[in-house]
Amino acid sequence: MDLITVLGLIAGTLTTTGFLPQVIKSWRTKRTADVSLLMPTLLAIGISLWLIYGILLNDFPIIIANAVSLVFNMTQILLVIKYSKKSA
Repeated sequence: MDLITVLGLIAGTLTTTGFLPQVIKSWRTKRTADVSLLMPTLLAIGISLWLIYGILLNDFPIIIANAVSLVFNMTQILLVIKYSKKSA
């Protein structure tokens, strides 16, 4: 594995794990009133485009980081939708 791939994997790991604190907090507290639905939706679109880009380039770090990020982000979107209905 070359240095550029390692750099990409480290960058992807750091940016992907950035989603976890908000997802975990939303899951545990069952509260998402302060989380905008627009932000994770726009982010999901961007992540999807990065994923497609990575697939077209066959670039493993881009593919794996964005696939995992998309799962975390979609989880947050679903939690916002689920828990905002309960508080309404």
